[in-house]
Amino acid sequence: MFIVLSSCRDDFESEPSFGELEFSQDTLYLDTVFTNIGSSTYSFKVYNRSSQDIIIPTIQLNEGGNSNFRLNVDGVAGKTINNINILSRDSIFVFVEVTADIQELSQNQLSFLYTDQVNFDSGANQQKVELVTLIQDANFLFPERFQDGSTETLSLGLDAEGEEIQIDGFILDQEHLTFTNEKPYVIYGFAGVPSGETLTIEPGARVHFHENSGIIVSNGASLKAKGSLSSTDLLENEIIFEGDRLEPEFSNVPGQWAAIWLTEGSTGHEFDYVTIKNSTVGILMDSNDGSSEPTLKIKNTQIYNSANVGLLARTGFVDAENLVINNSGQSSLNLSLGGRYNFRHSTFTNYWRNSFRQFPAVLIENNLEAGETLFVSDLDVNFSNCIIYGNESIELLFNKSDQAEFNYKFQNTLLRFNDINNQYTDNELYDFENPDLFENLITNEAPQFQNTEENQMIIGEESAANGVGNQDTANIVPFDILGKDRTQNPDLGAYQSIQFED
Repeated sequence: MFIVLSSCRDDFESEPSFGELEFSQDTLYLDTVFTNIGSSTYSFKVYNRSSQDIIIPTIQLNEGGNSNFRLNVDGVAGKTINNINILSRDSIFVFVEVTADIQELSQNQLSFLYTDQVNFDSGANQQKVELVTLIQDANFLFPERFQDGSTETLSLGLDAEGEEIQIDGFILDQEHLTFTNEKPYVIYGFAGVPSGETLTIEPGARVHFHENSGIIVSNGASLKAKGSLSSTDLLENEIIFEGDRLEPEFSNVPGQWAAIWLTEGSTGHEFDYVTIKNSTVGILMDSNDGSSEPTLKIKNTQIYNSANVGLLARTGFVDAENLVINNSGQSSLNLSLGGRYNFRHSTFTNYWRNSFRQFPAVLIENNLEAGETLFVSDLDVNFSNCIIYGNESIELLFNKSDQAEFNYKFQNTLLRFNDINNQYTDNELYDFENPDLFENLITNEAPQFQNTEENQMIIGEESAANGVGNQDTANIVPFDILGKDRTQNPDLGAYQSIQFED
């Protein structure tokens, strides 16, 4: 739908345009779009600086009906628009969209710079505004559409009433169980990894999700997303999961897609040098595989801008190092319904500013209420050389049931816990002087992050986390997330400190 802003009246007499229009820009750049996916609506203004009302005989795309651009001028949509009036010293908006098929524009190119121009009038009076956009090729994966108009779905089992729970989705076939870096992947609905199979995502791969889409890994299946360290800010070797809107204004918008869902019984998951951004839940982990090895090994990974939770694990078994989670609508890390967890040199922060936040950066629980039923499970969690911080006074909370074990240890960790109302003073769960629970804990001192709004969670040399790490833990994780050696004077969190530029 176009929203049209213009000035108009019924009683003016207009003169023809004499080629003296002015434009808010002489070239309109539309941001990169995937092939066959419509762009956002872009606009520019056309000014009549003269003292006379004027009429523009034609406004048209240079490629005419063959153009992949679309126009809307003064409420009229088309590729050629006639007799547009502009009052004296007034202006109109021209709105532009594009949808293009890269296969029709080029032979075997992964991206194509597509151009056209908007012509105002013709002959000697003709003026123009250039149009430029980049069309990006991609692998599109989506549910099958059937002849009756319905689409393929995945079953999630039965609800409390015995009705089948279904979501839009499809099972990945053998040819799609390896994602390469040749061109991006765009997923509609949930891409299901079948039982007994492994979805392998190679270094440098880019995976984009449409609204309400994600990956779901079934019982007995695995997901291995193993990138590698990049040498530039382009993160050329890192694996990136994000939404399918490529315009800059969508680059940090939470909730554009659903989640990476590791269902109960799935196994052997590995994430290394991965960025997960702008989802509803970054990783949703249901239970563990019951083995003596972690069901999820995650390292050198960043999870940002989750509308709800960055990492939500229910009875999970997770081993993590150099993990960074920031900017979540609820908690960045929620260990729900017990489980086993080890976090080394990880940064869990929450500087969410989009709405009111009632949960801390880290929420740890050994129970889960579902209606009138309380589920409980033993908990065992360890944090070493970590940072837990955010823009709220208290960024760590426990939810303990005495019906299950609740074991935890924080070692050499920087924590924001400013109990200004003394609400937790006599609560033994928060006895920060108890060395069996908290060892070398630092509370409420500034971590000095580079830029929390831009998810730049590297710390400065004046940080309270600088040089106070446990050496044994640092030897287990000898390099920070950027590949910097930390075996000498290790810092807390995923990053070794740097000197910030003034």
